[in-house]
Amino acid sequence: MASTRSRQRMRHIDYWPGFVDALSTMLLVIIFLLSVFMLAQFFLAREVTGKDTALTKLNRQIEELSALLALERSNKAEAENTATTLSANLEAEQHDKAQLQGIIDSKGAGAQSAEAADARAASAQQQLQSQQDVSAKALAQVEILNQQIAALRRQLAAVEEALAASEKAGAESQTKIADLGSRLNVALAQKVQELARYRSDFFGRLRQILGDRPGVSVVGDRFIFQSELLFESSQASLDAAGRAELDKLASALIELEHEIPPDIPWIVRVDGHTDKKPIQSAQYPSNWALSAARAIAVVQYLASKGVSPQRLAAAGFGEFQPIDPGDSDEANRRNRRIELKITEK
Repeated sequence: MASTRSRQRMRHIDYWPGFVDALSTMLLVIIFLLSVFMLAQFFLAREVTGKDTALTKLNRQIEELSALLALERSNKAEAENTATTLSANLEAEQHDKAQLQGIIDSKGAGAQSAEAADARAASAQQQLQSQQDVSAKALAQVEILNQQIAALRRQLAAVEEALAASEKAGAESQTKIADLGSRLNVALAQKVQELARYRSDFFGRLRQILGDRPGVSVVGDRFIFQSELLFESSQASLDAAGRAELDKLASALIELEHEIPPDIPWIVRVDGHTDKKPIQSAQYPSNWALSAARAIAVVQYLASKGVSPQRLAAAGFGEFQPIDPGDSDEANRRNRRIELKITEK
């Protein structure tokens, strides 16, 4: 009976947590892809909106000119109709004049009627000439409008070509930027690796110079002096023993300056740290002030020994970056320290 229950428990495997993890992972991937897609759509829509605005403005100008052209063509048609009417009237008057002239020739009478016909014919001729002048002006305006429309079309074509060239240049610029970014990353990685090699050599040289003495250690990429080697308790003035230790450090740093190529941007950062015990004095109102004053004192002394000030930086961290979280005297002693780190600017 017990074996039967054991087999039932073995058969019952809970797949639900694995299914939930897979589903949540898939959901995060989908949300990320949607975010990328929305950003791409936003930038694309902004580019297209700018182009559509320029094209809409040009199309509006073309529509206005087309309306003016249609109006001038309508005026031209009316002028032509008027001219046709006046021409018909003139022909009728000339016909009447010919008839009257025939009557005058045949009967020798009606001189006054012939003069009236001549006056009407002259008036009709004057009106016809006026309409022809109006028609000529309308044709000249239509020609000017046609030239303006052609110029606008050329400008529109030039704008479209400029937009296409801008898009092409933008794509080429993005490609160049990406290529420059990759090259810059490779160059920075090479400089970092080269600086790491010099840093390793420098720390090895310091070990040889300072020896394996208590209070001096290397933790990762940092060289650590316990504060007791350099300063009196609650003070930021270097004592004689501390200056002797820093003299060795200054000599090694001067040699390092000559070895590292000038194109590698590096500095020696001096960090001051204290323990958790609060300090309140007129000179140092807080552990922060004490740690900063000690770091500055080390930097100033190294500069006085010939180390380039451009290669030095000081920082105070107070009690907020302990390496030992305990509250014992040993933990406090370890936390009171000066750290030197060679890093990039």
